[in-house]
Amino acid sequence: MTSLENRVAFVTGAGSGIGGAGARAMAGCGAHVIITDRDGDLAEDVAAEIVADGFIASARQLDVSDDALLEAAILETVEEHGRLDILHSHVGIQIEGTLEQVTPVGMDASWRLNVRAHFIAARAVIEPMKRQGGGSVIITASNSGIQFDRGMIAYATTKHAVVAMTRQMAADYAAFNIRINSLCPGFVDTDFNAGFEAQMGGRAALEQYIAESIPMGRWATSSEIADAIVFLASDMSTFMTGHTLVVDGGECI
Repeated sequence: MTSLENRVAFVTGAGSGIGGAGARAMAGCGAHVIITDRDGDLAEDVAAEIVADGFIASARQLDVSDDALLEAAILETVEEHGRLDILHSHVGIQIEGTLEQVTPVGMDASWRLNVRAHFIAARAVIEPMKRQGGGSVIITASNSGIQFDRGMIAYATTKHAVVAMTRQMAADYAAFNIRINSLCPGFVDTDFNAGFEAQMGGRAALEQYIAESIPMGRWATSSEIADAIVFLASDMSTFMTGHTLVVDGGECI
């Protein structure tokens, strides 16, 4: 089994879905995982499940749209544990619509969560990771960051931006043994797909799209994405940085 023993991982948006699955998987490999979410109760529930399974986790409520709170949460984690080995900056938002349909407020919200929050989180961990000799930063983008989705201007634009930002950061900090990679899931059956579901005209239409447009003909499971998270967090990917790891059943082919 992949070992993350004695490593400290900080995960945003970990109260459900992919974030929660990745947190559980890293804890199962031995990491102490700090579960954060805007909904503190959800974060507490995930941490409690991990502890009940015999692993190590703690939880805190965190709204990553507040720059100061996000930075403080990360620096307090470093102070408490003496290090931070893994950052999985996962939180994001999906707002559907074309140029005429998405308001400036919607675009600003997309930019704040899909790009700026990742920037603030990564910026906060760089100095501690430099001091300790390295670390792994995983930023959740989407396969929408390497292709274009009709009627999803805010989502596709911000996901392309975060892929570019991740590659730039990776180039700047590779010499410090800080690996920075973006995770690009395709369709995973979680509540996060509400925007795509609305854009496509309902659940049935989205299911039809999944069946017809994805070569593997199905959704990904959260655990399949969690496996990719563990890979990027662990020593299995020590010579890998600036990469866009796409896990989408072939949709982007």
